[in-house]
Amino acid sequence: MTDLTTLLEVGGPLAALGGGTAYTRAKYPAVYWSAIGGPISTARLLSSYTSVMEACGLTVAPSRLRVLAVKATTRREVRPVPPRRGIIRPTSTGLRIRLRLAPGQEPADVAASAERLRHAWGVHAVYVTTVKPGVVELRLVGYDVLRRVRRPRNTGSGFLKVPVALREDAMPFVRDYRTVPHQLTLGATLSGKSMYLRHLITGLATQPVALVGIDCKRGVELAPFAARLSALATDPDEAAELLPALVKEMEDRYDLIKARQGIAPDTPDEEITSDIWGLPESERPVPVVLFVDEVAELFLTATRKDEERRDEMVTQLIRLAQLGRAAGIYLEVCGQRFGAELGKGATMLRAQLTGRVCHRVNDEASAKMALGDIAPEAVSAACAIAPELPGLAVAGDTSGGWSRIRTPYLSLGDAAEICRESAHLMPDLPALKPFRPAIPARPVETPAPAVLPHPATD
Repeated sequence: MTDLTTLLEVGGPLAALGGGTAYTRAKYPAVYWSAIGGPISTARLLSSYTSVMEACGLTVAPSRLRVLAVKATTRREVRPVPPRRGIIRPTSTGLRIRLRLAPGQEPADVAASAERLRHAWGVHAVYVTTVKPGVVELRLVGYDVLRRVRRPRNTGSGFLKVPVALREDAMPFVRDYRTVPHQLTLGATLSGKSMYLRHLITGLATQPVALVGIDCKRGVELAPFAARLSALATDPDEAAELLPALVKEMEDRYDLIKARQGIAPDTPDEEITSDIWGLPESERPVPVVLFVDEVAELFLTATRKDEERRDEMVTQLIRLAQLGRAAGIYLEVCGQRFGAELGKGATMLRAQLTGRVCHRVNDEASAKMALGDIAPEAVSAACAIAPELPGLAVAGDTSGGWSRIRTPYLSLGDAAEICRESAHLMPDLPALKPFRPAIPARPVETPAPAVLPHPATD
């Protein structure tokens, strides 16, 4: 009886500790990693580094000088040499360590063993990046950071840079319009495409940038941000009038650049430019970002007159995609499907959209439309996105690189409030004034009448 009582007294706290640890790991993985998972993985890495590298085939034969030194000083066996390990740097989501590769090794050898390293050191994933020739960095992620997205503190934001999501390697996914001027975003209904768009708009709303929207769903997606939009078209007829105005604005900017180029022969080379970013800041026009939601609505036609209008709009979109970057005009095209079946010009327009983001889609063909021509191996990853993970997407570009990302939750009310607070940053563009959306007045809440105390009577 005494032994049973002692066992209960000792086992009770241990069971509670184990249950609390399991609960923390499931509900608060970041806390679990910082307190328990990180130290355990660090100990595993330090104790098994040489043996793991040897098992993964990442060791090389030692040099003759090393062999002679070992035989002269000790009698132990001369073992293969692993890559030289740097200092282990813990982070809130994992570990980071740099390796100096041995002669004859390349980063692809380490990347091929990433799955083995993950299991050996008990982490969620291992990613390999090249720092410089002969040096790679291992980024160990301790848990699934895309299950509950937490934006990192250092997001790398800046002018025309919007940290819109979190990558699977715990690094922020930054939408940089100077590097990737145009982008195509695809996704089925309830896939998180609208959430991605909210983060883009709210990130740009606090910057001196003109925001223009084309939302042929009667404006239900972009109308809440009307306070910050310089122009908004809510049907194909309005879009057919807005796109020529943007093309004219682009041509005027090219005239400005051309006039700057035709200056005196003794002008220094650094003052000659081929885009707006080389102009003096006092003369430089503000950038314009055009958001096109449900781009397929611009391609659909019912009559011959609609076909003529469609051809004109597609031609203008292609011109903006081909020539808009130098004029500071950027495209953000969104839709559920986007391929050759939409009609003439669709494939040509898609070829001009450098960045690609594919959320959950309904069929493999839709994923191929977004990623098949730039990263074929990413198509299967896009098709494997589960419906219960809205906001999860596969992002790629024409360089062939791709990664999984997920957008954190942002309510429509919060996004609209950010746009209202940033309304004073809306730049003055005379060409877009006729298309500026009407901003409805916010309803004034009538306070409840005060209840006055009745005088006491006999």
